[in-house]
Amino acid sequence: MLTPSPKVSPMLISEVMTANPQVAKPSDTVADVARRMNQVDAGAIPVVEDGRILGIITDRDIVLRVVGEQRSFDTRVADVMSTDVQTCREDASIADVIFQMTDRQVRRILIVDGADKLTGIVSLGDVAQEASARKAGAVLEDISEAPANN
Repeated sequence: MLTPSPKVSPMLISEVMTANPQVAKPSDTVADVARRMNQVDAGAIPVVEDGRILGIITDRDIVLRVVGEQRSFDTRVADVMSTDVQTCREDASIADVIFQMTDRQVRRILIVDGADKLTGIVSLGDVAQEASARKAGAVLEDISEAPANN
């Protein structure tokens, strides 16, 4: 007979986020940011000035607002970034962040501390990978605890 596992506290988003992400300034050029995205293998970079989050620039922003509108790659980030940015606190649960992503239909959320300072970024892929790993771990644990039947 399986015994229930002890209640596990929810996993916090701070445990799966990318801490201290690359940031851009609004005055940076799109070309500079695209090079940084390539170097760190990221599809989005938060735009921060004086410690304040102003927006986020994504690879999609670059394709639609720079390439699609035939702008120069010397265009300032401030002119093409997305300003409707979703944030959550470091102590939010992964489940809460998944709900927020679903509710707001976004793929990335910026993680902030109690003073609203950027501490990380999390993508839909990050939380999906963690949820999948946890599910597999729980199934393996259940199988391991079951009595042998052969």
